[in-house]
Amino acid sequence: RLFSSFQLFFSLQNRSPFPSYSVRRSHFRRLLQSKVLNFAENMSRNPEVLWAQRSDKVYLTVALPDAKDLSVKCEPQGLFSFSALGALGERFEFSLELYGKIMPEYRKNVGLRNIIFSIQKEEKSWWTRLLKSEEKPAPYIKVDWNKWCDEDEEVNSETASDDESAFVDQDESSDDDGLLYLPDLEKARRH
Repeated sequence: RLFSSFQLFFSLQNRSPFPSYSVRRSHFRRLLQSKVLNFAENMSRNPEVLWAQRSDKVYLTVALPDAKDLSVKCEPQGLFSFSALGALGERFEFSLELYGKIMPEYRKNVGLRNIIFSIQKEEKSWWTRLLKSEEKPAPYIKVDWNKWCDEDEEVNSETASDDESAFVDQDESSDDDGLLYLPDLEKARRH
C-alpha cells in the first residue's frame, strides 16, 4: 500500500522517484573508471622470475620481452632490485632479499624474451631457498628447472661451465647481444 501511494505521488508529478539516479550512476561510473586507470598507470607489475643455483652462484631469469630502460641494483648484503619498461611502456619491478650474501658484481644476458642474471655468492655453499624470508615466495618467483642442478650433480655436470658462455659482462658487448642462449644439446645427449 505504501509503495502504490509512492508511485501515485510521483506519477502525478510526472517525474521519476529518483530523477538524477541515471545521471549520478553514469558520473560515478566515469569517476571510478578514471580512478582505476590512474591507479593502474602508476602501479608497477612484477615480471615472472625463474631461479636456479650452483654452489658458487645464483641464476635469475626475468621473463620480460623487449625490455627497455633496465635498472639493476645488486648489494652485498643480498638485496637484488630490478626495474624496466615492458614493450607497451608499462613498468615492471621487483626487489628480493636473497638468502645469503652476494658479490655486488653480476653478469647478464639480455635476450629477446628474457634477461638472465648470474650473481656470484660471497661464500661457496648451497642455499636451502632463494629468499631470506621463510614465508612462501611471491607467485611470480619460480624454480628454473632447465638450469637447476642438485649438489651431487654439480661435480659431474659440464653444464656449470657451459652456462658461463651465455653471459656478457656489464660493460662488454658482443655480436650475439639480444639472442637467447640455448645449451649444446649434442653434449647433453652424449652423457
